[in-house]
Amino acid sequence: MLVNCLLKSAMYSLFPSLLQYVLFRRGGKLPDRNYIFMGDFVDRGYYSLETLTFLLVLKAKYPAQITLLRGNHESRQVTQCYGFYDECINKYGNANPWHYCCKVFDLLTIAALVGEKVLCVHGGLSPQIKTLDQIRTIDRHMEIPHEGPFCDILWSDPDDVAQWAVSPRGAGYLFGPKVTREFVELNGLESICRAHQLVHEGYKCMFDGRLITIWSAPNYCYRCGNIAAILEFQSPTQFDAKLFEAVPDEERVKPPLRITPYFL
Repeated sequence: MLVNCLLKSAMYSLFPSLLQYVLFRRGGKLPDRNYIFMGDFVDRGYYSLETLTFLLVLKAKYPAQITLLRGNHESRQVTQCYGFYDECINKYGNANPWHYCCKVFDLLTIAALVGEKVLCVHGGLSPQIKTLDQIRTIDRHMEIPHEGPFCDILWSDPDDVAQWAVSPRGAGYLFGPKVTREFVELNGLESICRAHQLVHEGYKCMFDGRLITIWSAPNYCYRCGNIAAILEFQSPTQFDAKLFEAVPDEERVKPPLRITPYFL
C-alpha cells in the first residue's frame, strides 16, 4: 500500500523530461516520495534504453518507493514495431540488450493500489475480472497474450458505451461508466487511475470522477504539442495534478543522425 504517492503514466522514451522535469523539479526527490510509473517506458522516442535503465536503477536503489507497472509496449511484439528493438540494434549492434529487457518486462507487475482505495493499471478493466483478488491471481510472467484478462488490463480503454464493446485497437475492450461504477463499488475503491491514451491537457476525469486517465509524455512523438501531468495523492480521495511541458529543444541532447523510422 502506497500513500503520499505520485503517479506517472506513459513516458515513451522521454529521458530528458523524465530526469529534469518530472522527478526532480515537479515530483520531488527520492526517497521522500513514493512513485508509481504506469507503463510504456519504451518506444516512440529516442531514449528508450536510457529511460528504462534509469527507472530500473531507481527501483534497485529505492525498492519500497518505486513501483513499475507494465504497459502494453513492454512487449516483444510491440517493441519490434515501434522503435525499441531498432534502437537496441543501432546503439549496441545486436539484439542482446533487447532480449534482456524483454525478460525484465515479464517480471513487471500489472496493478497497484494507493491506500487500498485507488487502483492503478495501464489500460483498464476486463469482462473476466470482477475483483481485485482475480487480478492478483493472473500469471503475468510471460509475453502479453492477445486476449484474456492479462491482455485486457494493459489494452482496454474507457468510452461512452453501455457496458462492453469491441476495441478498435484489436486488443482489450472498451468499457463504460456502468462497468466502472460496479467494479469500484464492489471492490471498495474510490477510483481507477490508468494511462494508455493521449490526453492533451495532461489528465482527464471521467465517469463522475471514478476513472482518471493520466498522460506523462509531453509533446508526444516530438510533434503533438501536448502538456503532461503527474498526480500527487495526499490521500486516496485527494490528489493534486502537476502539469509540465517538454524540455526545450536547446536543453535536450540531440539524437544521433542515424535514427529509426518508427514515426507513423
